[in-house]
Amino acid sequence: MAQIMHILSSVISIYMMIIFFRIILSWFSGMGHGGIQGILARITDPYLNWFRRFPILKMGFLDLSPIVALGVLTLVNRIFTTLALYKTITLGIILALTLQVFWAAASFFLGFLIIVLVLRLVAYLARSNMYSSFWRIVETISQPVIHKINRILFKDRIVNYTTSLIVSIASLGVIYLGLRMLVFFFIGTLARMPV
Repeated sequence: MAQIMHILSSVISIYMMIIFFRIILSWFSGMGHGGIQGILARITDPYLNWFRRFPILKMGFLDLSPIVALGVLTLVNRIFTTLALYKTITLGIILALTLQVFWAAASFFLGFLIIVLVLRLVAYLARSNMYSSFWRIVETISQPVIHKINRILFKDRIVNYTTSLIVSIASLGVIYLGLRMLVFFFIGTLARMPV
């Protein structure tokens, strides 16, 4: 049984790497769909398309479905690895592994938003040319986040842009740290749950 779990874990790891390469190659749209990109698309798109059908995973031009798809594979991979190593698994361990995967995706997303807001703040303070396509993307991502945080914290008060950027970065940092503490507390508690 342990040998089968090791094999399944290895197969999933290889498939995750193929999906990762497919995602990276998709960023270079000029490469077309022939050659290696076409082969990778045929291998990975049936799985990725299942997640792409959920509108909640799309935020403007951001498609979060590959992150969720990789998260599901990571969870299954960790379950197989745990079964291979310990030959048993409890509900608590499965819940702890699930929470770890969700935290990995959430922490990646929060970290990404913090980086985008810091880039936006630096560009704003440096009075950088904000008309390039890169800065338009940064602006498209940062504005909804800044707007939501301002609505929650400042209600209808008018706040200058620099202050709202700094408060948004600090708020996301506090959310990140708070969630991290909660997640690790629950992971420890769930992993110790009896069978």
